[in-house]
Amino acid sequence: MSEEEEDTRAYTVVINHDEQYSIWFQERDLPRGWVEVGVRGDKTTCLDHIEEVWTDMRPLRVRWQLEELERLEAAGEGA
Repeated sequence: MSEEEEDTRAYTVVINHDEQYSIWFQERDLPRGWVEVGVRGDKTTCLDHIEEVWTDMRPLRVRWQLEELERLEAAGEGA
């Protein structure tokens, strides 16, 4: 039996200000800057949720910067 199959701990899915996801042990205090998204369960359940919802792994601030560059280029204001 692998470690993954033996892991019976309870996890929660968390997200930070850059919309990056992770899992965290339910019984531990969350690290600063992370909040729960409301999905709890075993490790597989939590990781499956993250795989489903986290479709763009770039940090939020990077996505915003790229969107702004695209907007400026479309308006003819780019460098």
